[in-house]
Amino acid sequence: MKAVLLKNFGGPENMFLGEAEKPQAKTDEILIRVYASSVNRPDIVQRQGNYQPPPGDSEILGLEVAGVVEALGEGATRWQVGDRVMALIGGGGYAEYATAHQDHAMGIPIEMSFEEAACICETYLTAFLNVFMLGKLTNGQTALLHGGGGGVNSAAIQLCQYLVPDTKLIVTCSSGKVERMQSMGVDHVIDYQNSSFVEEVAKITDKKGVNVILDHLGADYLAGNMRSLSVYGRLLQIGVMSGAKAELNLAVMMVKRQQIIGSVLRARSVEEKAHIISTFDQKVGGALSNGKIAPEISHVFQFSEAADAHRMMESSQHFGKIVLKLID
Repeated sequence: MKAVLLKNFGGPENMFLGEAEKPQAKTDEILIRVYASSVNRPDIVQRQGNYQPPPGDSEILGLEVAGVVEALGEGATRWQVGDRVMALIGGGGYAEYATAHQDHAMGIPIEMSFEEAACICETYLTAFLNVFMLGKLTNGQTALLHGGGGGVNSAAIQLCQYLVPDTKLIVTCSSGKVERMQSMGVDHVIDYQNSSFVEEVAKITDKKGVNVILDHLGADYLAGNMRSLSVYGRLLQIGVMSGAKAELNLAVMMVKRQQIIGSVLRARSVEEKAHIISTFDQKVGGALSNGKIAPEISHVFQFSEAADAHRMMESSQHFGKIVLKLID
C-alpha cells in the first residue's frame, strides 16, 4: 500500500510517499480503507524522533482516519464491510489502509465528508476528555483555552458552546487570528503577542481567576496559568511545546486547592479509549449528525504533500485542522 514514510527522524524533508506492508485486522479490529487523515502536533513530535507509538501500533504517522471498513478481524462484530467510519488509532493514519479497534471507531454522519470526519477523533476527543471528563467544566464557570487557532482548542470552543452554553470562554491567540476567533463567538479573545494573559484574565474575572485552563505550551506558561486559576481551579496540561520543566509554588497551589492534571490520549488502554469514545458519542454524536458541531478545516493537502502540511502546522499559520486527503 502507499504510505507516507520517513527517511530519518528530523524535519519535514524526511517525509516521502512510498510503499509499506498492508496491515491485517487482528482480533476485535477492523481494517479501514483510508479516505482522509489529519495532521496533529504529536505527528510533528514523532517525526522528530521524540514520540514513539505504543507497543504493537504502527510506526507510520497518523492518529486518526476516516474511511470505509474493508475487512473485519476475528470477533469484530460492531461494524460491517462498507460502513463509513472515523477512528482513533495509535499510529498508521498516513496510509491507504489502517487498523483500529472496533470500539475506537464511530460512524460518520450521512452529511459529513471524509475530510471533516478525519478531524474528529484526535482533537475533539482530546478536548472532551480534558475539559469535561477530567476538568469537569460546568455551566456558569469560566474556561481559559490557550492557542485558540489550533485544532484541539477550536474543538474545545465548539464543545463548550454546545455542552455548557452558559460558560464564559477566554481564548488566547496570536494577533493575526483575533478577528477569526471573535467570529466564533468567544466571550473574550486575548492577543498574547500584545498583552499579558495573566493581567487580562484578572480584569475579566475581577481577580477571581478561571475554573479550567487547557494548555499545550507547558513550562513558559505554568506560572501564569497558576496565577490565573481560581480557588479549586484545574489546569489540564496536554503538551509541553515551550518546555517540560518549570518551578511551581506549591504553597499557593495548596492554599488555593488547585489541581494540575497531566493528560495524554495515545498511551491510554484500549478500555479507557473505548470509554472516552463511547461517552463522547453519547454526548456529542447528535450534534455532529445535525451539523451543530462541525470542524474548522484550515487546509486540505494530498498525501503526497504531507511534508508541506507539516510545515504549515509548524509555522502556526493555520486556523483549525490540517487534513490529508487520499481519495476523492
